[in-house]
Amino acid sequence: MTIDIGRLESQLLQMSAEGAPGREFCESIAELARTGRFAQLRDVLPGIVYDELWARYQQDNDAFVSDWNMLAHEMQKGFIQHARQRLTSLTRLVQVDSIASTPAWQEIQLALDGQQNDLLRTAFAMELLELVEPAVLRATHLRECVVSVPSSEEADRYLDEATRCYFLGLFTACAVMCRSVLEEAIKQRLPASLTRLVQTRYRKTATLGNLLHEVNNNLQLTGIDADFPHVANKVNDVGRKAVHQGLLSEDEARDCLQNSRKALELLLRA
Repeated sequence: MTIDIGRLESQLLQMSAEGAPGREFCESIAELARTGRFAQLRDVLPGIVYDELWARYQQDNDAFVSDWNMLAHEMQKGFIQHARQRLTSLTRLVQVDSIASTPAWQEIQLALDGQQNDLLRTAFAMELLELVEPAVLRATHLRECVVSVPSSEEADRYLDEATRCYFLGLFTACAVMCRSVLEEAIKQRLPASLTRLVQTRYRKTATLGNLLHEVNNNLQLTGIDADFPHVANKVNDVGRKAVHQGLLSEDEARDCLQNSRKALELLLRA
C-alpha cells in the first residue's frame, strides 16, 4: 500500500479548515471593543490573554478595532500559516521589541490554545508530515547495527536518540548523541582494573577522548578490536566539532552516525 504524504497534508488542511476559527470570533472582539464592552471578554478568555488584549486596546482603540476587523477576513485562510509561525517563535530567542509589535493573530491563537490547542496541534501535524519523506530517505542510508554482546540500556537509548535526531534533521544533536553512546558503551566494556584507573585519573569525568586514549594504550588488556579506536576517533572529532565549532551538515551527521555504528560493532564483538 502506497502512503501519499501529499494526500495526508491535503486532508489535514481540509479538516483544519472545517474547524478553523471563523470571522464571528474576530468580529465579536472588534465589536465589543468598538462599543465599549471590552470587559465582557474577561469571562471567556484566559486571564493573561485578557490582560494583553486590554493593554493593546488602551494603547490605540481605533487601531485595535481595525486590526481585529481585518483579522476576521484573513483568519480562515491564514490561520495554519499563523500557527506555524507561532510554533517557530517558540523555538527561537525573541527580542523585547518584537513582543510589542505582536500581531493580532498571535493573540487569538493564545486565546484558543488556552482551550483546545487545535492551532498548535495543526502546526505540529504539518511540521511532522513534512519530515516524513526526508526521514524515509535518510533511513535508507542505514543498516541494522548488529553486535555479538549487549552493552547497556543507556547505550541503546543514546543510539536510539542519535538515530532519530538524524531522521528528523537534527544533525548537530545527532553527532553529540553519537559521542554519548560510545562513551557509555566503552565504560561497560572496560575491565574492572582499567575502570578503576579511569575513574581515579579523570575523577569520574572521563570524556570520549580520554576513554579512547586509555583503550588505545591498553588494547591487549581490554580485548577490544584494534580497529576500534581509529573509527571511534572519527566520531569523537565530529562530536567535538558539533559541541564547540558550530552546526553540522547532513553529510557530516550521516558519516558520524555510520561510524558510531561501525565502532559499536567492533567494540561489542564476542
